[in-house]
Amino acid sequence: MTTPNSSMHEVFNVELRRETQYDSEALKETVLRNVPLLNEQQKYAYDTLMKVVNDGTGGFFFLDAPCRTGKTFLISLILATIRSQNGIALALASSGIATTLLEGGRIAHSALKLPLNMQIKDTPTCNLSRNSEMAKVLQQCRLIIWDEYTMAHKKSLEALDRTLHDFRKNQNRFGSAMLLLAGDFRQTLPVIPRSTPADELNACLKSSILWKYVKTFKLSMNMRVELRNDQCGETFSKQLLDIGYGKIPVDSSSGYITFPTNLCHFMKSKTELIEKVFPIIAQNYKDHVWMSD
Repeated sequence: MTTPNSSMHEVFNVELRRETQYDSEALKETVLRNVPLLNEQQKYAYDTLMKVVNDGTGGFFFLDAPCRTGKTFLISLILATIRSQNGIALALASSGIATTLLEGGRIAHSALKLPLNMQIKDTPTCNLSRNSEMAKVLQQCRLIIWDEYTMAHKKSLEALDRTLHDFRKNQNRFGSAMLLLAGDFRQTLPVIPRSTPADELNACLKSSILWKYVKTFKLSMNMRVELRNDQCGETFSKQLLDIGYGKIPVDSSSGYITFPTNLCHFMKSKTELIEKVFPIIAQNYKDHVWMSD
């Protein structure tokens, strides 16, 4: 009997084909067009990360990026650069909405087969075998990007770390793979059913034993304000940051904060809210142009 040809297995590996089917020439044009558009903070992160990718040394990085600071633009450009070189760059996200903003984006829990009851597992791992199709992707990828990781349980990262040790036969952090997490700790943190605030903080990425090894990049320039000179947008952005940083006074009796009156529209009912956000939706819900406007 002849020895199985491993290259033939790769030909029929759906996961590998999915991650290598990009038009490298079109992506090269995208990279050439968009690199000059990076601001100083984005360019520093881009150059640093791409050097690590090209050196192949691996590493653990976090992109701290509040809303409207160009995080998705930067991540998409990094993905395009690696794929334009015919490399594998795995794009993961913690939410379905975030995956739609990334070319080839996938929900992390689905792609990595992470346990749903993560919080009660002592040492969780990804439910993947070493010979699975996804294992080949994890072995060969030059970069793993996980957007909105701040929403995920810290054990998800630790499960990926253990799995990469096994798949890549390497006991260095993440099996010497390169990992870029992105998100904003001022937004949604992990949601733990029937938990206390202490439980949620303990589940946070910053509570992981791996966090001490991370190198952080920060984006702070609001690109929408810079490009459009939008003063209202600047005020709104500052108000969001003030809430995130805990600068808004908290009512001692209720534990709630009072929003500034100009922060948002206040509706008295769900019906009024729907009418405000989706006016005359009953007449237009079949109109694709109107729905996508």
